Amino acid sequence: MLKIGVLGAGHLGKIHLKCIKNIADYHLVGFHDPDQSIVETVEKEFGIPSFSDMDELIGQLDVVDIVTPTIAHFDCASRALKKGRHVFIEKPVVATPDEAKALIAIAGEANVKVQVGHVERFNPAFLAVQPYLGQPMFIETHRLAQFNPRGTDVPVILDLMIHDIDIVLSVVKSGVKKISASGVAVVSDTPDIANVRLEFENGCVANLTASRISMKNMRKSRFFQRNAYISVDFLDKKVEVIRMQDVDPAQADPLAIVIDLGADKGSRQISIEHPPIQTLNAIQTELEYFAASIIHDTTPAVTIQDGYHALDIAHQILEKLG
Repeated sequence: MLKIGVLGAGHLGKIHLKCIKNIADYHLVGFHDPDQSIVETVEKEFGIPSFSDMDELIGQLDVVDIVTPTIAHFDCASRALKKGRHVFIEKPVVATPDEAKALIAIAGEANVKVQVGHVERFNPAFLAVQPYLGQPMFIETHRLAQFNPRGTDVPVILDLMIHDIDIVLSVVKSGVKKISASGVAVVSDTPDIANVRLEFENGCVANLTASRISMKNMRKSRFFQRNAYISVDFLDKKVEVIRMQDVDPAQADPLAIVIDLGADKGSRQISIEHPPIQTLNAIQTELEYFAASIIHDTTPAVTIQDGYHALDIAHQILEKLG
């Protein structure tokens, strides 16, 4: 059983604490948070000890779960890594690409596991379409949220769009050759709504839109590839896969749509599928995957390099926005 502790017990930290208590591979040792009012609330709610000294807690652990504000990620993670602890760190991995490069070097020297909390990788809707995703050549994403002052300390790119940047990079697996971006600061000092076009070396194009001033919430992605269109609703956990397949008209499903392509080109059948969606907690699942990577000595599902690549693209977008 892996001894784990949590750094940061705010809104998301409490969710992590709750999930960890449900994972058999972890023994929750305690948590650290500099806010005494949070400490008192969490101790009472979860019945686990707090540590006023972060290093004292780290010293008793195998795994450090970092759920602090992003600005503290590098300091917390570097302390844990230098003591040889495995680290799970919330997204974005750190505040800047330079910090990420430095952390990668520290992690390499420590020879431990590091996983970044890009939780949408574990969204059951996204997991359901993995067998259908091949080489998409056009991707469109919309991540819209109603206004919430809690996230306005960072640009919408780092607050919301970074989820979709990571998803797109994980699917395309090609270098980005060109970035175009536009955005507007409406209610805060940084862009609250932005549209970004990523052009990849393999020819794929991704069009990403993120807003935190919308009238309704939306988290949808559409993937277009040869002979297939795949729609993923990350919010409502729904998926739809529309495929075109060569078919003998005599063998076609009588209820399906069949297109006659003309002489010598045969016919194609359009099929609409709704892959089954598992019922799971994405945050608990990503923490379970991390435990498994430590126990079985495998590569974490979302590596520190993945976290760096998403952050690097996000900062290139911010430079374009000015």
